[in-house]
Amino acid sequence: MSSIFDQMFSRYTITTRDDELNAIHEIMQQVTLAALYRENFFLEAAFYGGTCLRIFHGMERFSEDMDFSLLTEDPSFTLETYFDAISKEFSALGRKVEITKKNKKHFTPIESAFLKDNTEVYDVAFKTERTVKVKIEVDKTPPLNFDTEHRLLMLPFSFMTRCFTIPCLYAGKMHALLFRNWRNRVKGRDWYDFEWYVRNNHPLDFEHLKERVAQTDTTDGKEFTKEHFVTLLKEKIQKTNIEMVKADVLPFIPDPNKLGIWSTEYFIQMADMVRFE
Repeated sequence: MSSIFDQMFSRYTITTRDDELNAIHEIMQQVTLAALYRENFFLEAAFYGGTCLRIFHGMERFSEDMDFSLLTEDPSFTLETYFDAISKEFSALGRKVEITKKNKKHFTPIESAFLKDNTEVYDVAFKTERTVKVKIEVDKTPPLNFDTEHRLLMLPFSFMTRCFTIPCLYAGKMHALLFRNWRNRVKGRDWYDFEWYVRNNHPLDFEHLKERVAQTDTTDGKEFTKEHFVTLLKEKIQKTNIEMVKADVLPFIPDPNKLGIWSTEYFIQMADMVRFE
């Protein structure tokens, strides 16, 4: 590994294999962002999702995937334009990667849940360690009415990343939490993020949430109001197995004791604490 890669890796506390994998994933994500910056990707797209929250806002849980949204609709967009730049960035750190576009026809029901038809999906994997990979999704027909800002990273060099603002990140997370259809499986990381937004008293951009809901047509024709949102959220909480929520998020957090208070009643009370922008 190069000295820069070592420098990035040394910032993490490694005591378990999960710690090591989480650190490597996050370094891969940061190197990918650096490569995209070099090629002016952020003139046409913005970063959002849990990984954005982790890298730029210090949320404690690790995140696996990278989610991007174009600033305006462009069905012809392809990330393949940036493959060479991503490969070169990793090569400069002494690592070789393989980038592949995933065929969504081969996705399992779990993988395809909540994935839009016009979302491109890619994997970036080390050639020598192919189990260590980062999935990238790019929404080519994004719900609009969102705000962005530029956030600084200083490794592997100093650069700016265009990101959704926190209220818009919050809206995207609540849309996923409410309407992601994973049948009997839950994504505990969504619930961890929900807690993070409420704990830090961040406002939710309700107008952007309404755009997302309208695009996926998930309210059966009912008007989507703030009151309706809270009602749907409480119904979702009542139907969710909180023990499964805990089990999903455990590999991605440093302190499992923080989940001890998690219960249906805990999240019900949190639903009444959502603050709207």
